[in-house]
Amino acid sequence: MAWRDIEIAREFLASETGPIVRDWGGRVPIALIYANSYAVGMSSLAIHGLYQHLNALPGLVVERAFAWLDRRPRANTPVLTLESQQSIAEAAVVAASLSFEMDYFNLVAMLRRAQIPLRAEERDEGDPLVLLGGPAVSANPMPLSPLADATLIGEIEPILEPLGQVLAEMVIHSREETLDALARIPGLYVPQRHRGEPVLRQHLANLDAYPTGTAIVAPRAEFGDLHLVELSRGCGHGCRFCLAGRWYRPYRERSLDSILEQVQQGPPELSRVGLVSAAASDYTRVDELASTLQEMGYELSVSSLRIRPLAPALVDALARTGSRSITLAPEAGSERLRQLIRKGITHDDILQATELVKGRFASLKLYFMIGLPMEEDEDIDEILSLVGQVRERFERQVVVNLTPFVPKAHTPWERMPMAPAPVLEERMSRLREGCRRLRVELRAEAVSAAHVQGVLARGDARVGEALLNMRNPTPGRFERALADAGLSMEEELAAREPEEPLPWDWVRVVAPRDPRETAIQSCPPGEPDHD
Repeated sequence: MAWRDIEIAREFLASETGPIVRDWGGRVPIALIYANSYAVGMSSLAIHGLYQHLNALPGLVVERAFAWLDRRPRANTPVLTLESQQSIAEAAVVAASLSFEMDYFNLVAMLRRAQIPLRAEERDEGDPLVLLGGPAVSANPMPLSPLADATLIGEIEPILEPLGQVLAEMVIHSREETLDALARIPGLYVPQRHRGEPVLRQHLANLDAYPTGTAIVAPRAEFGDLHLVELSRGCGHGCRFCLAGRWYRPYRERSLDSILEQVQQGPPELSRVGLVSAAASDYTRVDELASTLQEMGYELSVSSLRIRPLAPALVDALARTGSRSITLAPEAGSERLRQLIRKGITHDDILQATELVKGRFASLKLYFMIGLPMEEDEDIDEILSLVGQVRERFERQVVVNLTPFVPKAHTPWERMPMAPAPVLEERMSRLREGCRRLRVELRAEAVSAAHVQGVLARGDARVGEALLNMRNPTPGRFERALADAGLSMEEELAAREPEEPLPWDWVRVVAPRDPRETAIQSCPPGEPDHD
């Protein structure tokens, strides 16, 4: 093991405030891994929440590991836990939180580097149990089903106690007995035990029961200067393309008292509070929250704002407490396409929001999607027209972020095709040239990466096998790996017929008796979603 890697891990640990360092003796060690950089992982509330809640369970000790700390790793770079600098292969459990499909490549690479067998069926008593969770793998567990010993469908809080008990008792049970016990826990999908029966997504009804915020002050994280606090989960607007709005239903809020108490008990060295939710402006008591936090002397930051409603009090608080940029998401340029995706905002709403934020921030970021179902060339022209009108009003820096539409499981558009690469490239080129003329910066996700994401988002176990067969798992080599497995990227990205079974059909977002079940069924672009 390279001493330099141990020294780097110790250096990162020393820069933090609040990590839990325990001896492994008498406890079941869990390596909580984030399949991306330390800077990104320590800005994820999922990592903070899991670290805090799992460490609070009897008989467990949790340590963190990341795909890399200060620089991207080589094939022989060890994967060490931060707290004790031990290989993740020495842990009894490797638990990974996966919010993004593109991190699947990093996860496979981490297991390879740690010399942990990639396939669950190849692991024996001396190997860690691999547990997966997070919205990406929960929504469609099939691509990583060959790799996972168990996958959590939904949120972990409702099953924390039974899960903790099963893991704590691993020392007295065989691997097979542990898998049997995991399969009996609601919401856990154990591929080696699953026979096609429905698995119901778990969700936490009372968010106040589990405060979720910054557990470790990590100055080297992307948002290391913020005390992150979760406001709510879910979204009540139901955009047709959005996984988060469907997966985290129903919309739930934390109480104002709970949030304020959490802020007061937070790290004293952090004077900036980051309010995390699908849209902070949707929070019912956002005006009161913003004004109270200001009175308490905190600066504010938010993950995103909805264009309507856009709370003036929150905008005022952000401007007064030093936020330099603000983000709005029109998603589409034309009124027709915004109605089609059920965005729920008009052209006038966007311009009114621009008027509200102009002169208060140095930068305005606008998020758009291209390749949406039924998109036409005129819709691209409408994006440029809208950006031009925003640019005239805002006057300072305007940044356009562009991402191709990727159909996701459990959304009304889960069966829609992805636009072909030549179409996306041509439209992206037009937008790039148009933004250049408008003196607006454009940041765009690569079309090739979006297509890889689309395959992983809707793939089955065959797609997962192609991923595991890659000696050097990278997105750039994935199309070749699919071809070697007898699969075609074009076919994987094509439309799914209405009668065609989907790999995730057995995953239930809500109980079948719940009338909201109709809301997760696919529908053609022109038909209602029955929400």
